[in-house]
Amino acid sequence: MRLALAEAELAVRGGDVPVGAVVLSPDGTTVLAAGHNEREATGDPTAHAEVLALRRAAAALGEWRLSGCTLVVTLEPCTMCAGALVQSRVDRVVYGARDEKAGAAGSVWDVVRDRRLNHRPEVIEGVLAQEAAGLLTRFFRGR
Repeated sequence: MRLALAEAELAVRGGDVPVGAVVLSPDGTTVLAAGHNEREATGDPTAHAEVLALRRAAAALGEWRLSGCTLVVTLEPCTMCAGALVQSRVDRVVYGARDEKAGAAGSVWDVVRDRRLNHRPEVIEGVLAQEAAGLLTRFFRGR
């Protein structure tokens, strides 16, 4: 999570909401990819930290299936990112702060654990939640 928090700090430099993500290999010791929000920097509405990290991890592995991998992200994924997590077949999602307005991994919706879907990753929430929430609070206060 500390690596994801460092990624989130990079987002602020680009004028983006401070969300950072890393994808860990199946053994949990190797960072396959990292990303931070780049919507403002790229003009791409899909350039969320999770989507970018998943794309880069798939490129690093040479396939779209990220079975066994873990995505660590500072903020609870939105519906778009939750869908990408299900589609990429990651085994687990670890996140920091809950998103009570748009979260889709247990707060507003629970897309990642919907029994109607063919893949449901494990969800671990609240890891370094105060630090992650603090980044967001400072960013939005500055706005």
